[in-house]
Amino acid sequence: MAEKHLLIVAHAPSPNTQRLVEAVVRGAEHEDIETVQTTWVPPLQASPEDVLACDAIILGTTENLGYMSGALKDFFDRCYYPCLEKTQGLPYALYIRAGHDGTGTRRAVESIVTGLRWRAVREPLICRGAFQESFVGQCEEFGMYVAASLDAGII
Repeated sequence: MAEKHLLIVAHAPSPNTQRLVEAVVRGAEHEDIETVQTTWVPPLQASPEDVLACDAIILGTTENLGYMSGALKDFFDRCYYPCLEKTQGLPYALYIRAGHDGTGTRRAVESIVTGLRWRAVREPLICRGAFQESFVGQCEEFGMYVAASLDAGII
């Protein structure tokens, strides 16, 4: 089987958000997933070439003043037009570390990916309120779900 590439573009500015992105990667690299290569690139380093080379993408962001992180917005600003015509239908999933409810953050990301015509492969995971240890397991399961779906050819 041909190898597939899962790109994770996630902002992790704190020890807790670093734990979340590491959990997403750990889930995506589960031993039962055979044909998926996973790469995490922080948003400020992610390039249009990274997006063009992937078969699916996981986006991760903190909720900043009811919006996505400036780092993820910068990623979209740099990648939108170079990817617009070439990545339509790209499977994506979104997770948000939200101190409040995450709705503004979700809306902002979804408006951009709608313009790109990317295809959501699951409901966004929104880790709301004060940090909880359960967020780590939820993020690991999230990464495993997306990678397993890609591995199985479902997405």
